[in-house]
Amino acid sequence: MKIHLAYGKEGLDVEVPDGNLVKVLTLGTTPPLADAPGSVEQCLHTPIGAPPLAQLARRAKTVCIAICDITRPVPNEVLLPPLLKVLESNGLERSKITILIATGLHRPSTPSERDLMLGADIVSQYRVVDHRASIREEQHYLGATRRNTPVFIDKRYVEADLKLTVGFIEPHLMAGFSGGRKLIAPGNAGEETIKTLHSPTFLDDPLCREGSIDRNPLHHELLEIAGMAGHDFMLDVSLDANRNITGVFAGDPRQAHAAGVQAVRGFVRASMPGQADIVITTSAGFPLDLTYYQAIKGMTAALPVLKKGGMLILAAECAEGLGGEKFSAMATRFETANAFDEWIHNHPVEIDQWQLQECVKAVRTADVVVVARGIQNNQKEKLFVQSASSVEEAIERGLKKLGRDATIAVIPKGPYTLVEVESPSA
Repeated sequence: MKIHLAYGKEGLDVEVPDGNLVKVLTLGTTPPLADAPGSVEQCLHTPIGAPPLAQLARRAKTVCIAICDITRPVPNEVLLPPLLKVLESNGLERSKITILIATGLHRPSTPSERDLMLGADIVSQYRVVDHRASIREEQHYLGATRRNTPVFIDKRYVEADLKLTVGFIEPHLMAGFSGGRKLIAPGNAGEETIKTLHSPTFLDDPLCREGSIDRNPLHHELLEIAGMAGHDFMLDVSLDANRNITGVFAGDPRQAHAAGVQAVRGFVRASMPGQADIVITTSAGFPLDLTYYQAIKGMTAALPVLKKGGMLILAAECAEGLGGEKFSAMATRFETANAFDEWIHNHPVEIDQWQLQECVKAVRTADVVVVARGIQNNQKEKLFVQSASSVEEAIERGLKKLGRDATIAVIPKGPYTLVEVESPSA
């Protein structure tokens, strides 16, 4: 059977043996909003658990709008114009509006990426800046959380009268779901804060995973940090498999995010009767599979439906290779997952180690085979995962090891799909 996977910008068609295929796990068929711009406008006027945005704007002289970087396909061209219109029509001067790109510890945005994310008109008419987590002087220290996380947040965000976030909600490998509070930390947090949030202190906890919210310690830590920094209003959306808007959630950051999570959980859940021997997954294509660093999210998302000792095949283009210089060096430094895991539990936290710690979870469950044309061959040889030139080659390798009757499941949209095994009563 031919199946189309999200891979880079164009996608990838792969052949999966019919006799082995047990399930293609896809997002639900939630219809897109008939009038997304109109829905955004309405939600700004009648938000969840908060005064209308216009009322908040009239009290402020300066505003900071935190937005996602290029690794998140947020439809800013739909979300920002009505939001900016409300701000300006209620007394906020354009020169007092800052759009802050929540890069976390990712690389800075390029001019072409800013045009792609925001549109040339917004880029040319508003102050658009990158968060720079590694520059200590640009962060404001707010103290420590109850768990003793040091809280450094971008001064441009902290010092604004009105603090807004714009993003979208999807399953997240550590925080349960993205959106809302994640735009503040780690999105606009300082390096020391980000390191702590991504340390084994949190990542070793089995509740820090996709779909986990209520008892997820990282989620609650992010809420506490958002409370310390200030978070006046959020505007998040949900997206379907084609990245059309299926829901708008605006208002009080806690209440609106909770409503969005409840809706998204229903939109993205996909289940199967039991686990499969081989699971083929992706990192949802561009922009999330630009680097191996980001693509690892596709690995952990597949684990609930993968048998222990099976094979996980990840198809991710990785057009920009492994990722940043520090991550690339770390990813190619350790011969085995166990060697890396032992190292991180005996050394201070280093930038980007958290993605490899998530990769360890996958490697300890099954053989992991990566299909990524953007990673150089000499680098592939040094990773503690396997590689293949095609998904079909990886499948054949899996069938030889696990038997010709091994079962196969496919997740075309990787981390955008919240997969699970059906309960006995389902």
